[in-house]
Amino acid sequence: MVLLEVADLTVDYGRVRALSGVSLTVRDGEVATVLGANGAGKSTLLRAMIGTAKPTTGSLRFAGTDITRLPTHGRLAQGIVLVPEGRRILISLTIEDNLRLGAHLRRDGVAVRREIEMIYERFPNLAERRSMLASCLSGGEQQMLAIGRALLAKPRLMMLDEPSLGLSPLFVERLFDLLAELNRDGLTILLVEQNTGKALAAADSATVLELGRVLMAGDPRQLAADPALQAAYLGAAKPAPNALTPS
Repeated sequence: MVLLEVADLTVDYGRVRALSGVSLTVRDGEVATVLGANGAGKSTLLRAMIGTAKPTTGSLRFAGTDITRLPTHGRLAQGIVLVPEGRRILISLTIEDNLRLGAHLRRDGVAVRREIEMIYERFPNLAERRSMLASCLSGGEQQMLAIGRALLAKPRLMMLDEPSLGLSPLFVERLFDLLAELNRDGLTILLVEQNTGKALAAADSATVLELGRVLMAGDPRQLAADPALQAAYLGAAKPAPNALTPS
């Protein structure tokens, strides 16, 4: 079943066109990834999905419902959650208060308390310092807190914007293990990620943006084997020109 459908989406910032005719689908239960260089439009696409960037043209449907004009809080209530680039936790609040922010639309306090304890079981480093200010956390721990906060919104679709940015290799491994675990538990994930190799290995479908347009889309394994994608994003050397060919 298609959970999210983006159709012919265009987003303008004044006279600057950030997205032009972008279409993609995310199926229920899959991991989808969106790749591209800086300025390709990846973050704008996520902002359009969460409702903080207004489309000029095009439409968005979630679980069969048109959400193109739905405000952000309405999309959150539908089960769409964004873990933003840079994590955006509130370092002046405690770890637990940051978690509780994720449940601000919920009224089932007993269930929220139970789920917070489950998050602490998943992230023992957070549990040990639940009453401390979030400023005490490392970058990797802050990312885990941001994901825990998002989980408390009970998402059907979790979108993550560059979640591995600035993390140590150890935390990058832990992050992708966590995303695989959440997906096995049934969570649909849309991942915008700078680590192209990791993203393609984790994903069931992939879309590559370039200058606000879809450059290529399809099976991640096929895209990973594409010479142009390898040269642009995976660090593969471009084929050397034939020495017998005149320049």
